Amino acid sequence: MILLIYEYLTKTLGLKIPSVFTYCSSRMLLAALTTLLLVIFLGPRVIRKLYELKTGQSIRVDDCPLLAQLHEKKKDTPTMGGILVLGSMLIALLLWMDLKSSFTLILFVTTIWLGLLGGVDDYLKLKYKNSKGLRAKKKFVLQVVLGALIALYLYWPAASNALNMGSWFEPPSAREQIVHVKKEGGKSEMITSLTTQQYMGQYYIPFVKDPVFTLTGALLIFGFLFTIFVITGSSNAVNLTDGLDGLAAGCLVMSSLVLAIVAFLANNIEMARYLNILYVEDSSEIAVYLFAMIGACLGFLWYNGSPAQVFMGDTGSLALGGILGVAAVLLRREVLFAVAGGIFVAEALSVILQVGSYKLRNCKRIFLCSPLHHHFEYKGWPETKVVLRFWIISLILAIFAMASLKFQ
Repeated sequence: MILLIYEYLTKTLGLKIPSVFTYCSSRMLLAALTTLLLVIFLGPRVIRKLYELKTGQSIRVDDCPLLAQLHEKKKDTPTMGGILVLGSMLIALLLWMDLKSSFTLILFVTTIWLGLLGGVDDYLKLKYKNSKGLRAKKKFVLQVVLGALIALYLYWPAASNALNMGSWFEPPSAREQIVHVKKEGGKSEMITSLTTQQYMGQYYIPFVKDPVFTLTGALLIFGFLFTIFVITGSSNAVNLTDGLDGLAAGCLVMSSLVLAIVAFLANNIEMARYLNILYVEDSSEIAVYLFAMIGACLGFLWYNGSPAQVFMGDTGSLALGGILGVAAVLLRREVLFAVAGGIFVAEALSVILQVGSYKLRNCKRIFLCSPLHHHFEYKGWPETKVVLRFWIISLILAIFAMASLKFQ
């Protein structure tokens, strides 16, 4: 909104106003500050309201009975705190992001879609005793539908052009910079503009500057499916990680910071050239929203740190994970996100391996309890130690992911 106001005041009314608030770096910091302050100052009111609604956290006792003892004190702690996080992020989106950008639209739809999905799931768990919320298949299908719609927009030209309303929601584009070293010495540089479908067909891995492979034509169907997998997988992985006080929120801060920095650098053609990364036009809007997420998660940690006063629930975890997955897809950094969000990957894999082992090995389990953080609780680690060590690992992975940009 700030960009529209600035445009109106300067171009229509002819006023001279400092442009500092329109800079990407300024909007990133202001978005983080906005969400941080909103969550901290509105937190007590929202938590009090959730207490009144009796939105207490349900505890698993069927397959991991020890959790009922370990988390006995948490049963009355309200959940659905994700409303506070997502609400502050949407306010920051309206204030500081470019409302004409297709990235803004995609991130807005992702937040609303997955936020409502998680909210309905939480509501059903709270309204009906012994309810597990939405059926897993129904929840999964709705996540896949969102991933498919986004993939359709990115991979099918007719779908992306349908939303092109003049200067509003122009399909995302990129520029590929290729440097040739001449035998006689010196360098020649060629910059190629890529359409949405062309740049979405390129796949990158850490420490390698050029795309490892490029999909074109009918092969884009594999890119279509991979996009759905990344968005759905990241949404569920963060949801599985949200099981201890502050665990998911802290890891989200570090993972989103990595993608935010990549988005910021990818929108600067000089930095993109220096680091040998793909220049993605207007990717700064992704950076602004991810900084809004960072501020919201830090503010949420004010109340979610041990002992937690509120949990984000599926309302927050499904949406925040999905947002990271969408950001990784738009930046073509899915593998980099898997590295930076290694904790989320490990948590999801632990559940997959546990379920697979139980079904295929005659009810034998690999872990004492899954997801992975509960396994360490069963081994006798205090909750705060598990969270702190997972944060440290997450920080190491984030540093490693950022280092890969420099050493490619």
